Amino acid sequence: MTTSCADFRILFVCMGNICRSPTAHGVFEAKVHEAGLAGRVEVDSAGTHSYHVGAPPDARSQKHALLRGYDLSSQRARQLTVQDFDDFDLVLVMDEDNLARAQALCPLQHAQKLRRFAEFFLHHNSMIVPDPYQGGSRGFEQVLDLVEDGSAGLLAHVASQLESRG
Repeated sequence: MTTSCADFRILFVCMGNICRSPTAHGVFEAKVHEAGLAGRVEVDSAGTHSYHVGAPPDARSQKHALLRGYDLSSQRARQLTVQDFDDFDLVLVMDEDNLARAQALCPLQHAQKLRRFAEFFLHHNSMIVPDPYQGGSRGFEQVLDLVEDGSAGLLAHVASQLESRG
């Protein structure tokens, strides 16, 4: 079991952990810091596949994130594990394929922790964060738009959870 002094732990999950989930990780972590919750909320990311384990986020993800003030350069890809469902309060997936793969790994007693990140969107009407890997710049910008929106909703949810925990 991972030891953490954080009160609330969130894991973002996409396919390879080089585009969407590291973007969500970086954006949400920045929002947590801005809200003064850095010591109370821990953020991480993982992929359902092992294609890129140990690799930094995609250069295009890093470039577009940096243009908005988010530095993803210290992150390294890792694969989702069964232990993650013990260690995290929320495991947030980016799309249906990620959900199906994570559900196959998730112990039944932790099923309530596994959710779609899109559930936290405040202004966008989408059920997924689409994979920008095969696309151009617009796809990476769209991911950032969705992630920033979802991060605002998620931050409100986390703040309410922390308040109810005392």
